[in-house]
Amino acid sequence: MARPSKPLISRASAVAASIEIIDSEGLDAFSLPRLAKHLGVRAPSLYHHFADKSEILAAVAQEIAGNIPLPRRKPGPGWPEYFVTLSSNFRKSILKHRNAAPILLQYLPRDLLIGSYEDTAQFLEKSGVPARLHVQILDGMERLTLGAVLTEAMRKPSTKNTIFPHVDPESQPLLARALAENEFTSRQLFEEMIRSFLYGVMRSEPAGQTEELTVSAN
Repeated sequence: MARPSKPLISRASAVAASIEIIDSEGLDAFSLPRLAKHLGVRAPSLYHHFADKSEILAAVAQEIAGNIPLPRRKPGPGWPEYFVTLSSNFRKSILKHRNAAPILLQYLPRDLLIGSYEDTAQFLEKSGVPARLHVQILDGMERLTLGAVLTEAMRKPSTKNTIFPHVDPESQPLLARALAENEFTSRQLFEEMIRSFLYGVMRSEPAGQTEELTVSAN
């Protein structure tokens, strides 16, 4: 389709409008004609900035997940808490746009959560984390965080007592008791999962090398 000679909208406004439509009406309602109508233009105007619908959706994923606040924490022995905060910020941002979860699953760039791999590796090195653990940490963080957050986003919001929905106290008494005694919210459970992974990486090191993580970071 031929593009108009002069753009009538900006790329940023098209992405913002796309997110508004998806948030309010759902992903199935999103289309190029629907977006053009929302912006008050004809569909060909969108081709000044995007080759097709797929490129718009990729830009939506980038916008939603690409502006996560970075934690203000210096390298040191408490380095896992940097990633706990980063993952929690990512979770908060994604859950604001639950309808976009399928888009994120398909179009989210792999390095978007961690940011610059080189910068993160430098943070780990300055924290005293051996280079042999960096790939395990970075790969594990992305898999764990993205999987958990996108799965949660595609479900209905839950409370402490409905984390496992439709539990029957008669036929599932142990699970019902566990839910009744659970003190964590969904956010807290998520953060504890991230901590368990990261501190587990440290604990899996031989005793002498685990001490090295702390000593070399001071």
